[in-house]
Amino acid sequence: MRWTAIVALACFAAGCGRMEAPRPGEQRSGLFLIQQNGRAGFVNRSGHVEITPQFDQAAPFSDGLAVVSVGGRAGYIDKNGKFVINPQFDGASPFNENLAAVRIGDAWGFIDKSGKIVIPARYQTTGATPLIFSDGLAAVRQQRGGPAGYINRRGNIAIEPQFAEAWPFSDGLALVNQGGRYGYIDRNGKIAISPQFDAASSFFDDRAAVRVGDRWGYIDRAGKFVVNPQFDMARPFSDGLALVAVGRRVGYIDRSGKLVVNPQFDSAYDFRNGRAPVRVGERWGYIDKTGKMVINPRFDNARPFSADLAPVQVGTAWGYVNRDGKIIWNPTA
Repeated sequence: MRWTAIVALACFAAGCGRMEAPRPGEQRSGLFLIQQNGRAGFVNRSGHVEITPQFDQAAPFSDGLAVVSVGGRAGYIDKNGKFVINPQFDGASPFNENLAAVRIGDAWGFIDKSGKIVIPARYQTTGATPLIFSDGLAAVRQQRGGPAGYINRRGNIAIEPQFAEAWPFSDGLALVNQGGRYGYIDRNGKIAISPQFDAASSFFDDRAAVRVGDRWGYIDRAGKFVVNPQFDMARPFSDGLALVAVGRRVGYIDRSGKLVVNPQFDSAYDFRNGRAPVRVGERWGYIDKTGKMVINPRFDNARPFSADLAPVQVGTAWGYVNRDGKIIWNPTA
């Protein structure tokens, strides 16, 4: 259940990740993952408990189901908290494109929403991200430590294993590592942007952050620089803006590369729903797209918004605030 543990803690406490449909940690169902007395459950956007905390661990809903663990076994519940796929797997990932990866012993396969195994457990993760289908393909390894390739929904090899690392498709292209350099392939496995970068992100909003030497910039889907390498760190675009670092401070740029929020914060995360969490000194708050502080820094940690709520940490406990900064769920652990 190690993978489920990572999902539960990282996605509730971090609201993190950047994968489409949905992005890991993104709450699209109107139900929000909570921890209370060491158990996982769900509240609605008003802070009312909809699914009583009862699970060892859980992940946000995706494709209408949520992966949870009970007694070290993973299964899936619906929005009423009822098991629709009984806890029976050694590990599990959220559904996407109506399939979910499950671990049986030391290998991973895929199930449909009835719980039927439609791709036998014979694959390994790429190490880059959890196993997930995107654009009808999933990045896998045929053996631990072997090259990464892609399978289709029938479980057949669609793109031959040949990469050191491989990521899910996003905006029609997939980030791959070949020979220690990063580039992009299309759904046919054809190199769309040759491996030439020292580091890179997946495409979002038709932009990808790439590093050349020790500087980050952004390319378009043709591989052309639209923002020249100039930043010390760069995140993918989210909500029309991208987080960048200049020296030890972070701010935000628009798609043209113009700084719209000057680097002034000690740390920050992506914009979502018109808000971004930023750290000033030891406290976290939220800004709008003009850089104005709209929720004063008062939290020990904070993460991006999803569906008008955002996870915030006070001490060791996590809760949720709305866009006005009002506590909707008092922090619990």
